[in-house]
Amino acid sequence: MPTILGQNQYGKAENRVVKIVRDGDTHHIKDLNVSVALSGDMEEVHYSGSNANVLPTDTTKNTVYAFAKEHGIESAEQFGIHLARHFVTSQDPIHRARIRIEEYAWERIATSDANSKFIGADEVKHSFVRKGQETRVSQITFDGEKWEIISGLKDLTVLNSTNSEFWGYVKDKYTTLREAYDRILATDVSARWRYNWTDDAERMPNWEKSYEQARKHMLQAFAETYSLSLQQTLYQMGSRIINSRSEIDEIRFSLPNNHHFLVDLEPFGLKNDNEVYFAADRPYGLIEATVLRDGVEPRIPLDLTTL
Repeated sequence: MPTILGQNQYGKAENRVVKIVRDGDTHHIKDLNVSVALSGDMEEVHYSGSNANVLPTDTTKNTVYAFAKEHGIESAEQFGIHLARHFVTSQDPIHRARIRIEEYAWERIATSDANSKFIGADEVKHSFVRKGQETRVSQITFDGEKWEIISGLKDLTVLNSTNSEFWGYVKDKYTTLREAYDRILATDVSARWRYNWTDDAERMPNWEKSYEQARKHMLQAFAETYSLSLQQTLYQMGSRIINSRSEIDEIRFSLPNNHHFLVDLEPFGLKNDNEVYFAADRPYGLIEATVLRDGVEPRIPLDLTTL
């Protein structure tokens, strides 16, 4: 039977680029992992091996580093927009560009007065320690006319040591779980949200502020929700973001339930009054859902591992 070529794309994945901005003695750092995927009129390279329409992946790598110098890195989203626009508008065979970016956060190292004086400055402003919290992620897609910007984060570990219950669930002959009226609720948040900005004619969001505010509202909702289920907490986190940020229409979460089990200390003659827990890393419950602005159609993939 004859075969035909289906969806295809190519590019250079995981280009690590670190940009330092030197503002006198004060330095600023942006640390990105950028992956480029391009698609368009690429049938012939697959059928015959002709590279006439192929922009080398090495060129896409070089473009990432050159753009870090030429455009700077104001935000992951803005940097991705510059790249996607360039690839689609500068190469006729390329019809669609998808830029995926992971951003690694750094914070300044506070030093003692003595060490600051040692290097001749009142305060050290060029030393950083890598933050051990979340990784910021962005996916920027451009087809020459419309944009789709999906941002978010992963590996943000949060925990409530009380104000969480789990009871009243279905029970059958295989159920052994005891109902809990005061439990630890912990998860590693993976979230993606989609912006309603799609056109250059529209006002572009402030990407840095939007990320900071979305993260803030997410954490506040987690802390302030008296939880009867992780599903309830998830919905409150998503609702808080959408109700607070008009530029975001959709958010999808993947939340593992990081179980904490009370340790039986009775064999040692000790009472465990919700104090000592065993933190199990697997297996874990996995709660996933999308929260939408009313009237909006979902577009974020159900499987966040594809983003």
